[in-house]
Amino acid sequence: MKKTIGVLAHVDAGKTTFSEQVLYHTNSIRNRGRVDHKDSFLDSHNIEKQRGITVFSDQGVFEYNNSRYYLVDTPGHIDFSTEMERVIAIMDYAIIIISSVEGVQGHTKTVWNLLRKYNVPTIFFINKLDRVGADKDRVIKEIKKDLTHDVFYFDSNLNDNNEKSLINTDKFNFGEELVEFVSEYDDLLLEKYLEGNYDYELWYTTLKNLIKECKVYPCFVGSALQDKGIKEFLMDLDKLTVTNYKENEKFSGRVYKIRYDDSGNRITFIKALTGTLKVKDEVTYGGEIQEELSSDGETKFNYINEINEKINSIRIYNGSKFKTVDSVNAGDLFAVSGISKAIAGDGIGELKERINYKMVPTLMSKVIFDKSCNVREVLGYFRILEAEDPALNIIWNEVLQEIHVHVMGKIQLEVLKEVVDERFDLKIEFGPCQILYKETISEETIGRGHFEPLRHYSEVHLKLEPLPRGAGIVFENKCHSDDLTFGNQNLVRTHIFERDHHGLLTGSPITDLKITLLTGRAHNKHTCGGDFREATFRALRQGLEKVENILLEPYYKFTIEVSSEFIGRVLSDIQKLYGTFDPAEIHEDKVIINGRGPVATFMDYSMEVIAFTKGKGSISLIFDGYDRCHNSKEVIEGTGYNKNADIEYTSTSIFCSHGQGYLVPWDRADDEMHCEIEL
Repeated sequence: MKKTIGVLAHVDAGKTTFSEQVLYHTNSIRNRGRVDHKDSFLDSHNIEKQRGITVFSDQGVFEYNNSRYYLVDTPGHIDFSTEMERVIAIMDYAIIIISSVEGVQGHTKTVWNLLRKYNVPTIFFINKLDRVGADKDRVIKEIKKDLTHDVFYFDSNLNDNNEKSLINTDKFNFGEELVEFVSEYDDLLLEKYLEGNYDYELWYTTLKNLIKECKVYPCFVGSALQDKGIKEFLMDLDKLTVTNYKENEKFSGRVYKIRYDDSGNRITFIKALTGTLKVKDEVTYGGEIQEELSSDGETKFNYINEINEKINSIRIYNGSKFKTVDSVNAGDLFAVSGISKAIAGDGIGELKERINYKMVPTLMSKVIFDKSCNVREVLGYFRILEAEDPALNIIWNEVLQEIHVHVMGKIQLEVLKEVVDERFDLKIEFGPCQILYKETISEETIGRGHFEPLRHYSEVHLKLEPLPRGAGIVFENKCHSDDLTFGNQNLVRTHIFERDHHGLLTGSPITDLKITLLTGRAHNKHTCGGDFREATFRALRQGLEKVENILLEPYYKFTIEVSSEFIGRVLSDIQKLYGTFDPAEIHEDKVIINGRGPVATFMDYSMEVIAFTKGKGSISLIFDGYDRCHNSKEVIEGTGYNKNADIEYTSTSIFCSHGQGYLVPWDRADDEMHCEIEL
C-alpha cells in the first residue's frame, strides 16, 4: 500500500522536528537532525538552514509494515502558503501539528480550511508537551471550537515505555469512549452498541472509513523534540490510514511542483494516481484551458488541446537525494525530465483537469538590479523562478522597463533576494510593496465589439454579470453555430482567458465576472488571425463602460492576542485601520480579538502590536480574498490611470464604409452593430 502523508503547521509548531523523528524511527535516515542545529534532513536548502524555517516543500520516503510512505514537509509561514497549497492537493492524509503551548493559531486555520477545500483526511498531533505552559486539554477545546467538533483524542500514557499502539486488536481494549464515539456516526453501530452487541472488526473498519471520508479526525499528543509519542503515533497512523490505488488502469497523475536541478534541467514532480509510467513513455497534458462554473459553484479548468512529450528519466526523491528508476506506479511521488511546459496543478495522462489554487499574492514589488546587467538575462532568471512558483506572476513592464513580482509578504521578498543571489550570483533589491488591486462591476450589462478595418472583419457580443467575491472569471457559450463556427467561438473563449484584462478605474485586472458569448459574426473572405481578439477586447471594454465599476482590494482575517489592559488600544486601532471585529474573547488576563481588515492598512500592524505590548502580544494575518476598497477615490487618483490612453485596450469599434474604416465611440457603437440579439 502506498500513502502520501503531508505534515502541516503554523510556523514553529515543531513540524520539521516531528518529520525528522518519523523518518528516523522508520530507518529512512540514520541520524536525527534539528532545526536549531541546522542539520535537519528535509530542510536541506541553505536558506532554510540559515533562517530555521521551511521554505520549500520536500519529501522523505520510508517503508513501514509493508506500506510505502511518502512524507511531505510543507512550509509553515504564511508567505509560502502557495507552495503549501500545491502539495496539499496530492496528499492522501494530512497531519496538522499544533503546539500545546501556543495552541490553534492563525495559520493553523488557513491550513485547516485548505485541507477541507481539497477534502484531505486529517489527523492532529499536539506537540511540545515537554514545554512549560503546555496544556493539551486547552488545545483540544480550541480544536473543537475553531476547527471541528468531530475530533477524538487518543489518550496515551507517555510515561509508559512499552511503546504500545492505541488501537489494540483485542476487542476488549478498543476503548469504551472510542466505541461510543464511532457509534454516534453510524446508525447500525449505534443500534448494536445500545444492544451491547460490540464487534471489534466492524467498529475498526467503520473508524477507518470515517477518517477517510473526513467525518472524524483523530488527535494524538507527544513531544517530537523529546521523542515522546512518536512510535505510538506511527503504529496507529499505519492502522488508521488506507489507500486503494489502481495500477491496472491507464496512467494519470497530477503535477505538484517544478524545480530546476544543479545542471539547469527542468524537473517536473508528479503524483501518480492510476496506472504505470515508464521511461520513454509519451504523456499528454493540457495547453490552452477552458474555464467553466461547476454545479457546486467552483471554477473548473478543462483542456482545449494537449501537448505530447516523452519521459526521459524518472527519479524518486528522498530529501535532496534521488535514485533513478525505470517505472513508477499509482500512488508514487516522483520527478521526471522531458516535460517542458507543464505547471503545478496540471493533470497528466488521463486526468484532464487543472487545479484552481486559492492562495494568491496580494502584493507587488519592483525588482531593482545593477543597470550594467542585461535586463533580458535577469528576466530569464525570474522566468525560471516563476516556472517553479507560478504565483510570482512575473511581469515585464515594457514602458517602464521594469520587472515586477507578485508576493505574499515581505519575508518572501527577503528569501527571493537570497535565492537569486545563491542560484544566479546576482545581487538585487526590491522596491516598496504595492497592493494588488482588482476591479469588477455592480450589475449586468452587454458589451459589443466590432473590428472592420479594410480586409478585416469580426463582431462579438458578450453579456457581463457580476459574481460573488472570489469567483474569478467564468465563461459560458450561448452562441449558435449558425452565427459563429465552433472554431471562432473557441477563439473568443481563448482571448477571454489569454491574459488579465484591465478595468477602467486603475487598469487593474477585472475579476468576479461571468462572461457569456451571446453571438458574433465573421466574414468568409476577410476574417483573419487576430480579428476576434480585437473584437473581444472591444466588447469587454464597452461593457465595462456601461455600468458602475468597483475597485477591490485584498483583505486579511486577523487574530490579535494581547493582555486585557490593551483591549481599548487594539479596538481603537482596528477602527482606524478600517477593519471590523467580532466580540472580544476574554480568558483571564488575555484577550483574543478576531476580525477582518484591508491588507493595505494591516500589513505593518504586527510591528505596532509587538511594540506597544513589549513583545507579549501577537497578531496572525490570513489572506481572506478581495472586497470593496476602503479608499477607492484616493487609490484611483493616486494611480492616475487614463483609460483612454491605454494602448492595449479601447472601447471604440471600427466599422467600414465604401472601403474606408471609421471609428465609433462606445456610447454610439450599439446602433451600428451588424448582429441582432434578443435580450
